[in-house]
Amino acid sequence: MRVAIVGASGAVGQEFLRVLEERNFPLEELVLFGSSRSAGSYYTYGGKKIQVKLLQHNDDFGGSTSEEYAETITKYGAIMIDNSSAFRMDPQVPLVVPEVNPEDALIRPKGIIANPNCSTIMMIVALKVLNDLSPVKNVQVSTYQAASGAGAAAMAELEQQYRQALAGEEVTVNKFAYQLAFNLIPHIDVFKESGYTKEEEKMFYETRKMFHNDIKCSATCVRVPALRCHSEAIWAETEQPVSVEAFREAVKNGEGLVLMDDPSKKEYPMPLFLAGTDPVYVGRIRKDIANPNVMCFWIVGDQIRKGAALNAVQIAEYLIKQGVVK
Repeated sequence: MRVAIVGASGAVGQEFLRVLEERNFPLEELVLFGSSRSAGSYYTYGGKKIQVKLLQHNDDFGGSTSEEYAETITKYGAIMIDNSSAFRMDPQVPLVVPEVNPEDALIRPKGIIANPNCSTIMMIVALKVLNDLSPVKNVQVSTYQAASGAGAAAMAELEQQYRQALAGEEVTVNKFAYQLAFNLIPHIDVFKESGYTKEEEKMFYETRKMFHNDIKCSATCVRVPALRCHSEAIWAETEQPVSVEAFREAVKNGEGLVLMDDPSKKEYPMPLFLAGTDPVYVGRIRKDIANPNVMCFWIVGDQIRKGAALNAVQIAEYLIKQGVVK
């Protein structure tokens, strides 16, 4: 099997390399593509150095953007697993989280499978086990999204901002609307006419598409001055009451989840300690005081791994398991 990573030099591209190697992904050849800035550079995989090729039409395949180059990538039968937002709401492109709706990946008229937004991925993995106990009909979520969500340059900028602020220097602001160090920014992606940001609307529409129902999801997405790992406070209303004990047990046995919930020992998920890990961690589980049908909980997950690279690799592993690719 021949695998290509488009955008190999970025934070997610680099994580792809680590995830593929860690999981011993069964590939015969790995091809790396990048922009003119990264073409010609080398990365090591499996003990071998691989040179990054320039992304262009009519090459092995590739493209500078997903929309522009999707046809080039898929025209000879290659399956494109896309991490951008370009195809997520296209009705002919499945939107897949393997712990939730893997079978959707088997029907792909355009040869494309979309990776959901990182915050949606984390949330829906946890919601899946609650939904199995009683259908979830309404979700309210506040996200606490690390600098990693804006890429490697944003992480570097946050580190630089902390150094500059502590030294009393003028703070560099390029990747965010405002200084992120020592701050919170309730603004991720562009604002829409609805008053929500595009990031917040993604969580509404993507959740519905993957659950194949009219579940309601209202989000407030906030950028926080953490380097890596997104966190979310989730309020989920089910059709019938679900006990805390039942939900804890479901999380404990759930695919891709780790229960981290013992307030008496100050045990709960925190991004500082979970960077570089694969699962979605769940804690602070409790019933809503005002509504017996509502479960409240807190989750943390690595945005670059499960929120991006790992989810895409898991999709590819599922296709191999189903005999779609060999």
